[in-house]
Amino acid sequence: MKTLVVLSGIFMACFAYSQTADEIVANYLENIGGAENWKKVTSQKMQASVNVQGMKLPVVMVSFANGKSYSSFTLQGKTMVQQVFDGEKGYEMNFMTQKMEEIDAESVENLKRNKDDFPLPFLDYKEKGYTVEKLEDETVEGVDCFKIKFISGKKLNEGKEIDDVTYYYFDKENFIPIVVETTISMGPMAGKTAQTVFSDYDEVDGLYFPFSIKEKLKDGEGQGQTVTMEKIEINVEEDPALFDFTEYEKK
Repeated sequence: MKTLVVLSGIFMACFAYSQTADEIVANYLENIGGAENWKKVTSQKMQASVNVQGMKLPVVMVSFANGKSYSSFTLQGKTMVQQVFDGEKGYEMNFMTQKMEEIDAESVENLKRNKDDFPLPFLDYKEKGYTVEKLEDETVEGVDCFKIKFISGKKLNEGKEIDDVTYYYFDKENFIPIVVETTISMGPMAGKTAQTVFSDYDEVDGLYFPFSIKEKLKDGEGQGQTVTMEKIEINVEEDPALFDFTEYEKK
């Protein structure tokens, strides 16, 4: 795999500071492989690992342009489904009971609304009715960044529609997101800011993906969890067996 080409020099340094929100997004898409090439992606399969209490857990995540998605992890040699969604209905693991339970109606509706965000929410964002706004620049993870407020339509939260807002921090040198922030809207963590930190970008079939993804709370709350990509494939065949809910419906 080839490493991400870094555009540098005096020209880029001057150019970076005059960017509009639309230009930042355009540069981002170009630097990760080009919008037209990303539009050809029909599926993604990611094989990764997560370190949990000193144990390395293999993880598989598969998503498709038709809205279907599947994720699983392997613990002590046993593979367990974490979540599976067929575009209309889905199941997820209840880790308290160790049983698969049907995804609630509100979450299903939000999953359906996110279908058009595959494989990247910024693709054709204007046509989708999404908006971008450039905010004041910030330094995050020790890197000077453009800050973009991205509203990708509406989502449901306890029966009410609210703006689906995400804040992206784009590295000024490479025009790639290194941190993404969202406000947690449900559960015991409601109101806190969740951060996703992206690093180790690398190339797969001409497209660039972050191979290290860390999920954490902002301002140092908790240790967070890092997903390390070991293999990424695009345009893989769909396995109908992944979306067979027969066993879950028996329980």
